[in-house]
Amino acid sequence: MNLLVSFLQTTVDPKQLAEHMDSVRLASQAFARTLAENPDSALKQLGQDAIQFGLKVLAALAIYFIGAWVIRRIKKLLSRMFTRRNTDPTLSSFVTSFVSFTLTVLLVVMTVSALGVNTTSLAALLAAGGMAIGMALSGTVQNFAGGIMLLGFKPFKVGDFIEAQGYAGTVTGMTIVSTKLTLPDNRVVSLPNGALSNGTINNYTHNPVRRVEWKIGLEYGADSQKVRDLLLQLLKEDKRVLDASHPGAANPMTALFSMDESAVVFVVRGWVSSSDYWDVYFDYNHRAYSALPQNGFGFPFPQMDVHLKND
Repeated sequence: MNLLVSFLQTTVDPKQLAEHMDSVRLASQAFARTLAENPDSALKQLGQDAIQFGLKVLAALAIYFIGAWVIRRIKKLLSRMFTRRNTDPTLSSFVTSFVSFTLTVLLVVMTVSALGVNTTSLAALLAAGGMAIGMALSGTVQNFAGGIMLLGFKPFKVGDFIEAQGYAGTVTGMTIVSTKLTLPDNRVVSLPNGALSNGTINNYTHNPVRRVEWKIGLEYGADSQKVRDLLLQLLKEDKRVLDASHPGAANPMTALFSMDESAVVFVVRGWVSSSDYWDVYFDYNHRAYSALPQNGFGFPFPQMDVHLKND
């Protein structure tokens, strides 16, 4: 508050303000004398002033409503233009938000100007207030700069599933200061662009294909080669699993991953389209859980052998 007051004091000249107040006082006194000496003339002048002020108010209202309509039309035209040119939804959302904000500020200035307010003083006041508010809300400026960086480097776009700032969800929109995520449970979270641009962003859907991996533990004594053949067969039976002929993918594989205390762990890896990732993952879990016991391979459980010795 003290910062804003200091800006206003440097913008408004106390001498000019005193002169303005004196002129208002003198005008009021003159009107009172005219009203006492010639009421008809005073009331006529008052009516003319009221009409002029009413016309200014009507003009200001007309400018505001027409300007608001024009801004809505511009936003729709921008939306159609971006759609027609297949513009990145992230960029189109950011630009539309920025243009709407800028035009709204200009509309307010024009509306106030139509009322007869000195826009030069208003502009100076807005500049001073803007500096004070900008310094007080430095985080908002950082978020705006962060939004510019996100648009420039494009770590994600609208429709991508990302993990950032402790949240994982689908990007549904981006404004000049924040990015909106829709979480899997349909909650909506707004992340500030400043923190988002400076943090780690894990993009799950940026690439068209992804590798799925399973680690399956079986009892000791299982035939390693037979287990690998069965797991690979189950994976290849799924037509959604890609091979090396698909760009960005590799052939499915299985291997003995590790020998733990109570289990022999096998790893299974396959490449799928990003959109099929979770469907393939869950379906394979179900088929492996059913097929392994049917072929004589048991799942382990924690166990401990205790040997007693009598002396």
